Amino acid sequence: MSVCSLCGATFQCGQLDPDAKEPCWCIALPPALPVPGAAAAGCWCPACLQARIAALPPAAATPAK
Repeated sequence: MSVCSLCGATFQCGQLDPDAKEPCWCIALPPALPVPGAAAAGCWCPACLQARIAALPPAAATPAK
């Protein structure tokens, strides 16, 4: 399980969790933040990431073509 670096909620992260059997749920969302790497502060839970995407200007929350 992962812990949201914003609110502290626990959630399943398919990118970082070695026990994950599927890709992360976040790949279905529009890109809003860089994917975490070794130097990243951590993943955000679905609620925090969806709130961040909702707060972005419309063009920023649209996938690039």
